[in-house]
Amino acid sequence: MQVDFYHLTRDPAEKLVPILAQKTLDTGEKLLLVSSFVGQLEKLSNALWKAGPTSFLAHDLAGSSQDDLQPILISGQCEPNNAARFVALTDGEWREEALHFDRVFYLFTTDQIDGARAAWRSLSSKEDVVPRYWKQDAGRWVEGP
Repeated sequence: MQVDFYHLTRDPAEKLVPILAQKTLDTGEKLLLVSSFVGQLEKLSNALWKAGPTSFLAHDLAGSSQDDLQPILISGQCEPNNAARFVALTDGEWREEALHFDRVFYLFTTDQIDGARAAWRSLSSKEDVVPRYWKQDAGRWVEGP
């Protein structure tokens, strides 16, 4: 499995999530977005509504009667009620449940770097996990050392 660490130094998670969501959908996969912050769940939903100038990315907040039909599900829990194989941890908190997915996008801020470093060390020791680090450089995301 692959875990992509995204160090948010310039933009908030809500700016990156639509990009990751579109790329996920382009591969034919579903995505679960996870945050323990209620306010962030709403911001993520709004960002997906405004993902493009003439369109939006179809999604819903977890708890509706149609969670299983959603290509993108936004939740406070790391449970893929939409059968997603990709998950984005958008609040900077690592969750061991993420290891049950095929791919993880782990977004964290500079204030959360200690937790991200601990997660990196733990995941780097696992044979079946490939961690990658991404950082912003002049407005673009580039893979770091």
